[in-house]
Amino acid sequence: MDIRVPIRFRAVGEVAPVSRPAVVAASSPPHGVWMSRRAALCLLAASLLAPRALCSAQSVELPAPVVLDRVVAVVNKHAILASDIDDEIRISVLDPNLVGEGTLTRQGALEQLISRALIEQQIREQDMQAIAPSQDEVSARLEQIRSQLPACVRENCVTDAGWKAFLAAHSLTPERVESYLRYRLEILSFIEQRFRQGIQISTQQVESYYHDILLPQYAAGENVPPLGQVAERIQEILLEKQVNVLFDAWLNNLREQGDVEVLDPSLESAAAQDPSPTADPVSSSGGAPATNKGAAP
Repeated sequence: MDIRVPIRFRAVGEVAPVSRPAVVAASSPPHGVWMSRRAALCLLAASLLAPRALCSAQSVELPAPVVLDRVVAVVNKHAILASDIDDEIRISVLDPNLVGEGTLTRQGALEQLISRALIEQQIREQDMQAIAPSQDEVSARLEQIRSQLPACVRENCVTDAGWKAFLAAHSLTPERVESYLRYRLEILSFIEQRFRQGIQISTQQVESYYHDILLPQYAAGENVPPLGQVAERIQEILLEKQVNVLFDAWLNNLREQGDVEVLDPSLESAAAQDPSPTADPVSSSGGAPATNKGAAP
């Protein structure tokens, strides 16, 4: 604004008149000020409109979402993912009970995962810390797998190069194999503590197995092992059979009492299936095939 104050010079001795209020005249703002305000308004409008335009452009350019994983089943609030099934199928190459049975199906893998979740929940509820295997036990089982499993024997897994090639061919890592073996040993220890105690196998049962089941598997003229040589192994087989009966009944009861929900329609039948020998998540490394001629010796 311009401030204008009238000034009057007076002679010497002249009395100064009563002063009047200064007159303030407001002038229009300079042209540059108006331009600055217009520019600010334009910038404000642009800032308000720009996000809408950007969002519109992004909504057109964004690709379709990619599903990385999904829940296929829930067992007592424990989620089982599709990736868990894929991993179970990969690791099944180490399961001796699946030798000659072909590739594990997705339904079979889900059945094993459901059983595993139920068993692990029971172990946590009972706080059975003593069943955790030692590193020596895990290492011994790993050595057994590398030297005896047919798939490993073919790949010469006893050598480091053969073992690495085997793992790479099946998309496995040493850490994953170790966790798998540790789990199996843990479950076997749990079964031992819960079901095996108190089971007695009589001498008559051993002799009946030897004469009725084992001997008929040998052809005439073949070298038949004497009863004393195989009695201990026969007793183990009969013990494992009884343990499996008790365990299967216990596991079926857990399924009935638990909350098992399969969310993938293509896998729904797994929730109602009973544990099968080929999908048993707790069987021992050597198994207990009662009809296998080479099992008893």
